[in-house]
Amino acid sequence: MNIKTAQEAIDLIEKRGIKQIKLATTDIDGILRGKYINKEKFISVLESGLGFCDVIFGWDSKDELYAKDSITGWSDAYPDALGEIDISTCRELPMENNSLLFLVDFENGGKHSDVCPRTLLKKVINQGKEIGLSFKGAAEFEFFLFKETPKSVREKGYKNMETFTPGMFGYSVLRNSVHADFYHDLLEVCEKMDMPIEGLHTETGPGVIEAALYYDELLNAADKAVLFKTFTKVLAQQNSLMATFMAKWSNKYPGQSGHLHVSATSQDGKSAFYDKDARDTISDEMRWFIGGQQKLMPELLAMIAPTCNSYTRLIPGFWAPTQATWGVDNRTCALRAINGNGKSQRVEYRVTAADINPYIALSAAVGSGIWGIKNRIEPTEPIVGNAYEKELSSEFSFPRTLGEAARKLRDSKIAREIFGDVFIDHYSMTREWEESEQLKAITDWQLERYFEII
Repeated sequence: MNIKTAQEAIDLIEKRGIKQIKLATTDIDGILRGKYINKEKFISVLESGLGFCDVIFGWDSKDELYAKDSITGWSDAYPDALGEIDISTCRELPMENNSLLFLVDFENGGKHSDVCPRTLLKKVINQGKEIGLSFKGAAEFEFFLFKETPKSVREKGYKNMETFTPGMFGYSVLRNSVHADFYHDLLEVCEKMDMPIEGLHTETGPGVIEAALYYDELLNAADKAVLFKTFTKVLAQQNSLMATFMAKWSNKYPGQSGHLHVSATSQDGKSAFYDKDARDTISDEMRWFIGGQQKLMPELLAMIAPTCNSYTRLIPGFWAPTQATWGVDNRTCALRAINGNGKSQRVEYRVTAADINPYIALSAAVGSGIWGIKNRIEPTEPIVGNAYEKELSSEFSFPRTLGEAARKLRDSKIAREIFGDVFIDHYSMTREWEESEQLKAITDWQLERYFEII
């Protein structure tokens, strides 16, 4: 929907007789948090903003409060954070009767703006403008579907779950024809919610689907990615199915990617990444962009592999990178340079999984590239062939756990330069908390290994 001003939003609501509006924002984990407000309240806060309890930045994905106060906590008594409605994000809610959705962020200069994921990405976009570049992006997600409900998976203890379809059957016309109703429903919902899908197909694995979202300006691309994850789950559950975007839900199958595609445009409107006379048509700016991404990837890994589960995917042989590698049209690398022409030249950031917070992951992918351009960082020689069989120097090795990655991020001077001390301190704390929660768990592996024998 092309709504640009507060008055246009009010006119639309009045014309359609809309009584309730849904507002939403993302927490640190990329989970969409929100509420309904009535028409009168919406109109009254369009210009002034509205309060969201800042606990949304003070708890984890299970609504557990962080043990350590950071941007908020018991010491502050969890006051309101002032949220601002972004009018341009107005969307239809096709699954609801005559309702609209608007996204909210925290850009008012207060302390919450330093940790708001959407505002973080805006800061990175502005860093690009400072060097005369604008960026476009697109996300592609793999997700597994199950013939389960939130109740049934808990009753089963997440074991013996029935997948949407059986067997390994990538790019299957049979599967997407038999289940065409769900595919078309998803395509239609995404079209109506301004997050159109460019390509949709089965991937290798029982019940796994891959969706490539259409590219857009960077902030819009992140909005679309966030909304896609939530409303795919909504559509699935309305059809007695469940969708998961975990990085890896089973050790039997490859992980679920959340690859990010990024292109750059200079002030003359032309691709900043394309140079027809350069090696592989890669411009200096694109090469330095890749150089920054490659150099900083190990330091920023906690921003792009944000859960404990993320690290079960980053092992050799499962279509996920294990080092900060790059190559030209090489899908075994962490960074895939895609050479084409002035319109399609781009970098695919392949280390990310489906569990990302799109705002934070795109901030890391693009912020590190901008830093590379500013400092003219040269990447290694591009890898030809299987990157899993190559061994780079230790500076390009990934942390092996979320806790290790969080500490590396916390200690990174360059990360603080790009994203600010407040964000790095808060975010690294939340990732260390996440790992500490995992360490409390008694896993099936531990029981099977130690219960009888030790």
